[in-house]
Amino acid sequence: MSFMRGRKVGDPATPRDDRNDYWGVVLDAPDAHALARFYSELLGWRIVKEEEHDVTIAPPDGVAYLAFQTERHFVRPVWPATEGRQQMQLHLDFEVSDLEEAVAHAAELGAELPSFQPQDNVRVMVDPAGHPFCLYTG
Repeated sequence: MSFMRGRKVGDPATPRDDRNDYWGVVLDAPDAHALARFYSELLGWRIVKEEEHDVTIAPPDGVAYLAFQTERHFVRPVWPATEGRQQMQLHLDFEVSDLEEAVAHAAELGAELPSFQPQDNVRVMVDPAGHPFCLYTG
């Protein structure tokens, strides 16, 4: 197996703060702080970095991160895709064991459940900034 050149693969026994093998996803939003709080509460991840226009959250194991940056020209995407409207650029997937409970929790935090749902074991949700994300059972 080969790895990305110029990137070390961290030893899981090494403390997270001493490693340099983070990976993550950054989402633009009209308010990085608000969207970070939404995902922090949804996932139970902690805020690990907070600056004026950038916020990063990470899971307890610290293997990956999800970051948010304020973009003043942000255009909310639509789901499902509609011609002539801003389309999503990516979506996040989260496996859950109880789909109804996970959907209810996300909705309590401000997510929306669009009427169009492509699969029985998947619920496409839309976060408060309009980014679609999927909750699914295996």
